[in-house]
Amino acid sequence: MSPEPITKGSAPNPAPAASAAAAERGAASIRYVDRADMVETFADSVTGLIFDGQTLRIEFGVTRFDDVKPNAPITGRRYPACRLVLPPVAAVDLINRMQQIAAALTQAGVVKAAQRQRRRQRPADRRPNNQRLAGALPAAARAAFRSATKSR
Repeated sequence: MSPEPITKGSAPNPAPAASAAAAERGAASIRYVDRADMVETFADSVTGLIFDGQTLRIEFGVTRFDDVKPNAPITGRRYPACRLVLPPVAAVDLINRMQQIAAALTQAGVVKAAQRQRRRQRPADRRPNNQRLAGALPAAARAAFRSATKSR
């Protein structure tokens, strides 16, 4: 069978109909299908983590130690093992799941919750916030900032 010829100006535009139909159907139902043959990657460290505004990039590393020699320091090398790139939605999902795991490990007593230490202010930092901010501005902007904050 050959497709029907389309003449100029007669081609239907399926985009509006498709988007209307998708809105009527609701959210897609996605089923997880496991792949038993998928390769697993071992990593013993996170060597890089960066969010560029569009993707979260995580680089995992693996450490390999050199042969141990008597009376010599232990040396080794760290190699990249895997680079994982996630869109923002998946990055947020990863963060939420890691927080859940951290809470479960803390509750089970496997890890201790980090206690937040209060930072002692240095004498120079005891100035009000507006004065500290003014110190970071160029001289002309500092003068304008001072005159604006004096009236408060």
